[in-house]
Order: sequence, then C-alpha cells, then structure tokens
Amino acid sequence: MRFALALFATLILALPAFAQAAWGYYANARYGYELDVPPGFEGQGESANGDGQVFLFDGRVGKLTAWGGYFVAEPDFESEANALFASDTEAGWGVMAQSATPSWATWSATKSGRVLQQHMIQLCDGAGYAAIRLEYAQVDRPKLDDLVQPLIVSLKPTC
Repeated sequence: MRFALALFATLILALPAFAQAAWGYYANARYGYELDVPPGFEGQGESANGDGQVFLFDGRVGKLTAWGGYFVAEPDFESEANALFASDTEAGWGVMAQSATPSWATWSATKSGRVLQQHMIQLCDGAGYAAIRLEYAQVDRPKLDDLVQPLIVSLKPTC
C-alpha cells in the first residue's frame, strides 16, 4: 500500500512537467537567424518579402513579430537600434527598461495597457540585424512575462 501511495504521489508531482507544452522553432533563411517560438503562438506564415513572420498567441492576446533587416538609413547596428528605440518612445511607449551593447539591444515599455518587449541582435555579416517584438495586454502579464527571457535568449544568428 505504501508503494502504491508513493507511486501515486510521484506521478502527481510529475504531471506539471508533462503538461508543459514544447516550444516551436523558426529559422529565417533570407537573413540567417533563428528563434524558439513559445508554446501557444501560432505562425501566420512568412511575410511576402521573406524577412520574418508574425505569431499570434490565443487568437490575438499576444503578438510576436520576428524580422530581419539591413542597415539602410543607419550606418551600423547601434544606430539602427537607437533609431528603432527612438521610434517607440516617439510613439508614446513609456520605457521600463533598456540595455544595449554593440551587438544587441533590448527594451521593454508600456502604453495604454499594453506591454512591449523588443530585442535585436547583429547578424554575422555585420550588415544586418534580426529582431523580435512581443506585444501583449497588461492583464496577460501572468501568462506571458515568463516567456520573455527564454525567447530573448533563443534569438541567434545562424552563421
């Protein structure tokens, strides 16, 4: 009887590990980057120009956008990241945190009950970048906040 109870308790404790959904994967051949896609996010198909894809969580609760680009208006990665960051602040996003190096940049912000998490990396050729942007409602923070750090860490160049 003790063995049966111990086995039952072990199985109950293991259920949360089995219940966790697996992360998906997305690789972009045009720009040469990859990332893990959190469980529950469904791809909407690669963009017509092949720069990335939008993934929606639970219909439209959260929106994850992944894209790549080349430095056109800006001369380097840092300038490009600063320009995108400035665009967000000019659009009224209130910055909660920001951090950057010469090869990556990340920031989080809020606006009108929404949360924005953006992360960018420089690509191997030195002439381009990959970026992810996760937007969701403040009320959905308990569902989505824990996905942010693993998502950021998963964005990598494929060189």
